[in-house]
Amino acid sequence: MTEIKNAVVSAGQKAQYDETAKRLLGQKIILAHILIKTVPEFKGMSPKEVVPLIEGTPMIGSVPVEPGLTNGKNGRNKEGNERLVGFNTENGEVNEGLVRFDIVFYVRTKDGLSQIIINCEAQQKKPLQYSILNRAGFYVSRLISSQKGRDFEKSNFNDILPVYSIWLLMNMEDNSLTHVHLTQDKLLGSYEPDGNMNMFNVILIGLSKELKEPEEEQELHRLLGVLFSAELDAEEKLGIMEREFEIPVEDEIRRDIDNMCNLSEGIWEAALLEGKAEGEAKALANMILQMRQKGFTPKEIANILDKEEAEVEAVLSGKEIVSV
Repeated sequence: MTEIKNAVVSAGQKAQYDETAKRLLGQKIILAHILIKTVPEFKGMSPKEVVPLIEGTPMIGSVPVEPGLTNGKNGRNKEGNERLVGFNTENGEVNEGLVRFDIVFYVRTKDGLSQIIINCEAQQKKPLQYSILNRAGFYVSRLISSQKGRDFEKSNFNDILPVYSIWLLMNMEDNSLTHVHLTQDKLLGSYEPDGNMNMFNVILIGLSKELKEPEEEQELHRLLGVLFSAELDAEEKLGIMEREFEIPVEDEIRRDIDNMCNLSEGIWEAALLEGKAEGEAKALANMILQMRQKGFTPKEIANILDKEEAEVEAVLSGKEIVSV
């Protein structure tokens, strides 16, 4: 079992933690369901038709967001069919502290002639220190500007590929779906600017705190709600995925979901028992120590537990118990 998988499954039913969400969203069949509900190009298609259009393996947490580091050194062969070989995923240790896209991939349009760059991000809760739309706009802009030298050369700006940055916002008051994109207002005259108005797209998927019953217009929210539910066990999740969405439960998906749910009786529950006498803060501190012993970095622990890295460092140094 790989280190990343250890990090994911250790979260148990804490399915909304970053690494778990990325891994689950990174399944092609899940991405296909998202695309047919959010990208007009794929509207009306079945998920099974979209899956083969997703090129290669979506890159999870490996492409830096920072300027100058998103596009790769050698560029992507324009005649080649492999996606993302031009994105910079090298020097992981050197760039360990960088902010990275959750998921990035190329997808072919249904005619097979064009491509779209898709970025998917998962947020456990609405951030307080910045507006999510501002961050999403920055991500789209980076994925557009990073195409120079990879997807288009010199001044061939007509070769810029459309970009969709799709944000899953969990624990919202209600389900929602919002598309933010370019538009034009004619203020004077009849001039029609040419160019690709579909270049810049942000999709915000708001996911309710409570799992909703099946509704035709909210199929995507139902699927994502099931996937990230902390209340359903593995068999319930897999059963709904098969029954309602005809998603074949392959061994890899079953292992990931089963391990994730089974381990709700692992680190988290054991830590709670050990720290019961001194309250939840002690339990959380115990879990941090156990995760560190299993090889997780302070940053990974902070991401999984939705805590500040400084809080985790304080616990590891024996100076403080984190707040719950």
